[in-house]
Amino acid sequence: MTPLVSMAGIDKMFPGVRALNGARFELLPGEVHALMGENGAGKSTLMKILAGIYQRDRGAILIDGNPTAVTSPRAAQELGIGIIHQELSLMPDLTAAQNILIGREPRKAGGLLLDEAALNDQAAAILRSMHLQLDPRTPVAGLTIAKQQMVEIAKALSYRSRVLIMDEPTAALNDTEIAELFAIIRKLRGEGVGIVYISHKMDELKRIADRVTVMRDGETVGTVPASETPVETIISMMVGRKLTDEAVSVPDLSGSEIALEVRGLRRGREIRDVSFSVRKGEILGFAGLMGAGRTEVARAIFGADPVEAGEVFVHGEKVAIRMPQDAVRAGIGYLSEDRKQFGLATGMDVRNNIALASLPRFTGRGGVLDEGGMREAAVTYIDRLAIKTPSDRQEARLLSGGNQQKVVIAKWLLRDCDILIFDEPTRGIDVGAKSEIYKLLNSLAAQGRAVIVISSELPEILRLSHRIAVMCEGRLTGFLPGGSSQEEIMQLATQRNGVAAEDVA
Repeated sequence: MTPLVSMAGIDKMFPGVRALNGARFELLPGEVHALMGENGAGKSTLMKILAGIYQRDRGAILIDGNPTAVTSPRAAQELGIGIIHQELSLMPDLTAAQNILIGREPRKAGGLLLDEAALNDQAAAILRSMHLQLDPRTPVAGLTIAKQQMVEIAKALSYRSRVLIMDEPTAALNDTEIAELFAIIRKLRGEGVGIVYISHKMDELKRIADRVTVMRDGETVGTVPASETPVETIISMMVGRKLTDEAVSVPDLSGSEIALEVRGLRRGREIRDVSFSVRKGEILGFAGLMGAGRTEVARAIFGADPVEAGEVFVHGEKVAIRMPQDAVRAGIGYLSEDRKQFGLATGMDVRNNIALASLPRFTGRGGVLDEGGMREAAVTYIDRLAIKTPSDRQEARLLSGGNQQKVVIAKWLLRDCDILIFDEPTRGIDVGAKSEIYKLLNSLAAQGRAVIVISSELPEILRLSHRIAVMCEGRLTGFLPGGSSQEEIMQLATQRNGVAAEDVA
């Protein structure tokens, strides 16, 4: 069978970084081919070359066995190559149909007017072919993330794509939405579409992939059949070493000081009388299904969203937190689930990002910044957290996801926050970087910091937490000790009744 795509000997250099070194990849018709590797391994760079976003420095690309130069995204579309990025690129104020056919809208009256009826009909036909029940006239802003993902796929298919590249397509989806996406992927596979599936979620491999290609340090390590290859083998290929995943060790913290206590926190239906505490040296995990209210609680504690009622105590003293600055002054740091929007200034360099929450420390007379002091602090945390960057002057946007997360952590450690809230700390991060983040969180707790971890991945909650708080529909439904089972968490995550305040310690 002639491959849809063959890439061989692909090299790509960026200033100071060799992103690809002789990389290779092959995609067959009707195949779901997973592309895996640690952050910074070169996966996205290789696929952006295939999609015409980057140009290769060396190497060959064959489409249907014919040497091809993919010179631009438009050229890729004309070749039947579509890409769906992890960050969706839809226009929220336009309808689904307008997004799907933007720039190619049918016209009438000699081309002077848009033909809205034809536009909606064409989009509806594409959506029907995907077995999607979605009104093409619906504004994208009113759709769930999952439905927006489907609109992106419909947009790619509207170009008659035979190759579909999906970058972390399930990062923001719940289990039901993932099942819907997989049904569409299987349908496309049955129609001969070749799908490149980039993901860090190991459990998805067995469910959807036919083959797996692993990259490391810009090179292709190898390609293996998904169904016959143990997950441990794939992880070893990715990181070049065997990762150990030890069971959580729960320390006795009964005599430890309560660092943070929340009483009667309320805001509408999102937060319903939530009370809990976390001790110094403790990792408290927050589990629950999508929409349970975990992030809303974190943002309320940090002063990012207003509340109707509730009290917050830090080391036994009541504090008034009306805005994030109040929380930071009280020693609370918050790492948002969306690090690029709320955690980083991606256009600024690593040095300035690390110093951002501590600028008064580096500001002299007349508002002049102490660049030497900022550099010394940045280099200290680059070394301490093993942040992979050419220098402290590298733009944050050019770092891998795991290293961006470390920069955000460094920012709050420099500020010396002793209460740290991590919201989805490993979302979009590869398995090797996850292991490093886990070690870092454990070391922060061992230093006496109080750590809250919010995660949608139950194995992560179980791997990290000394104690687990479970939420459902805005309520805390129970607390579990570390070492509990996924079944026990899910039982509480689907239970609507809350717990009493006396049960929170």
